[in-house]
Amino acid sequence: MNTQMIPADETRMANAIRALAMDAVQAANSGHPGMPMGMADVATVLFNRFLTLDPAAPDWPNRDRFVLSAGHGSMLLYAINHLLGYDDMEMDQLRAFRQLGSRTAGHPEYGHAKGIEVTTGPLGQGIATAVGMALSERLGEARFGDLIDHFTYVIAGDGCLMEGISHEAIDLAGHLGLGNLIVMWDDNRITIDGATGLSTSTDQEARFAAAGWHVMACDGHDPDRIAAALAEAKADPRPSMIACRTVIGFGAPNKQGSHDVHGAPLGDAEIAAARVRLGWDHPPFEIPEDVLAAWARVAARGARARADWDKRLQASPLKDALNAHLAQDMAPLTAAMAPYKAQLLADKPKVATRKASQMALGVVNAALPFTIGGSADLTGSNLTQTTGQASVKPGDFSGSYIHYGIREFGMAAAMNGIALSGLFRPYGGTFLVFADYARPAIRLAALMGVPSVFVMTHDSIGLGEDGPTHQPVETLASLRAIPNLTVLRPCDALETAEAWEIAMATTDRPVLLALSRQGLPLLRGDADENRTANGAYLLREVADRQVTLIATGSEVEIAVAAADALAAEGIRAAVVSAPSFELFAEQPEACRRAVLGTAPRIGIEAAIRQGWDAVLRQKDAFVGMTGFGASAPAPALYAQFGITAEAVAEKAKSLI
Repeated sequence: MNTQMIPADETRMANAIRALAMDAVQAANSGHPGMPMGMADVATVLFNRFLTLDPAAPDWPNRDRFVLSAGHGSMLLYAINHLLGYDDMEMDQLRAFRQLGSRTAGHPEYGHAKGIEVTTGPLGQGIATAVGMALSERLGEARFGDLIDHFTYVIAGDGCLMEGISHEAIDLAGHLGLGNLIVMWDDNRITIDGATGLSTSTDQEARFAAAGWHVMACDGHDPDRIAAALAEAKADPRPSMIACRTVIGFGAPNKQGSHDVHGAPLGDAEIAAARVRLGWDHPPFEIPEDVLAAWARVAARGARARADWDKRLQASPLKDALNAHLAQDMAPLTAAMAPYKAQLLADKPKVATRKASQMALGVVNAALPFTIGGSADLTGSNLTQTTGQASVKPGDFSGSYIHYGIREFGMAAAMNGIALSGLFRPYGGTFLVFADYARPAIRLAALMGVPSVFVMTHDSIGLGEDGPTHQPVETLASLRAIPNLTVLRPCDALETAEAWEIAMATTDRPVLLALSRQGLPLLRGDADENRTANGAYLLREVADRQVTLIATGSEVEIAVAAADALAAEGIRAAVVSAPSFELFAEQPEACRRAVLGTAPRIGIEAAIRQGWDAVLRQKDAFVGMTGFGASAPAPALYAQFGITAEAVAEKAKSLI
């Protein structure tokens, strides 16, 4: 492999990345210089010859996407964005690398700075999210032709490919034939512990090929070979993986090729030696004019492409349709939901909330053309596909329903990529207990503020015979612990319709719907306002209440029955339906006090008590689970674990 300096402008363009990475990590006394230095040549060729974006219009819909899946090498992206001229990535931001309040966090954070397409902290999620981005482009192209015709490029490292989610991602991408997805693997054969041979013997090229990818290899320090590989990748109809053989820390004469350069500053002496080795005779954080001009030409090429696209958009008969997708106006849904909810009140259906979700989704999907649904191989259980919703298939992306396969984590990450595209609003389903498989992507959605909608059915011991492995007694508590995630557990068909209104109107965070398997009666008698949006509300009020029964989901029915039993004994019990602790916490304190009252409270949920401190005080009681469930029909389980109206009534009498 050629490890000599490459010729022409690209040499200095790449060395600018290396110098900035060395200097920023050294100034912070923290960071990862090895990957940016090793992949600087690959990234330079990619941006200089292929990738199209406009730093002056960072949200241009048809820009190419660049995903740094190996997010620890964040200085690669920060250096490039500075050199391209993003107006919020000035040199002071690089000097403040990893410091409090800077845009240059240790890993790229979506929303912190322009030109960062996705948060890629945990390894593997970048490549999986990129699958969603590439899929969104294919879906967009099927609807809008050449107005949406960009590529998604990924730089991934050994860690990304070792993580299990990478298998889910590459399998799905290969199956769907996402030819607009190109992954450049930083094949430097080094991990934190040392050589990759310590922990893996996988032939990654064979692995990708087996999943239906187009696979190539190149010298990651030879610009013409890099360019040839990228050109071949763009021309192939399959997703492409380019194994870029690189030297980690390239240019640091005494440390390159070693794990010592992976995650620690090089030190002043090694940086000085590297500057000599690279022929970089410039002080720290100083970039010469010729290099800045070379990178400016990349930005100018992107600006011309964006201007040409704007002209095509203005002349296109699809202009209004595309703008509607981008605007994602919810007014049609509001208009359609009003008569639907009125009909629910008239019909009073007793249905599982998973079925009520499908009913509401029929309204959502008919009103909003930009929804994209799916399920992790549980369509018939999650009920996430509605009438007339065609499946997305290899070679045919005109449908709006994705069969994600048994890939919960991969599905959730791909959904985040679809949401980040800005063209579509994704929702996807699985069982609530399998949220544990998808949790890292749900967490990243919350961290980024991405409006993915997670549809989680079979939400309690009420699923019955599948037993404790499938009964999510602790899952709700763990999900409620994730900041910036709205969890909704509706009690009937009307609350479920309101939950879908909330989910689709929410733009700054993900929403998770926890839905029942068992049928539930309609408990509400009005639909004048979206009461679910309050998080908790008085379903039944009484004068001078003696006890307040607070329940969620399927247990609201139990609370109502308990209140009836107590009333028969002359005990005044109010009933509060609390579909979302998060939304309730956002209400004014006076509103919360009015709902909860001062009387003793009893929380009722077929799950553990943890997390109920949002509405319960230490002296209050809880009727729910204290351990795992069992395999039996749902009624037997509720009786076995004491989650019954009789148990609630007895608890209330003991409190009073």
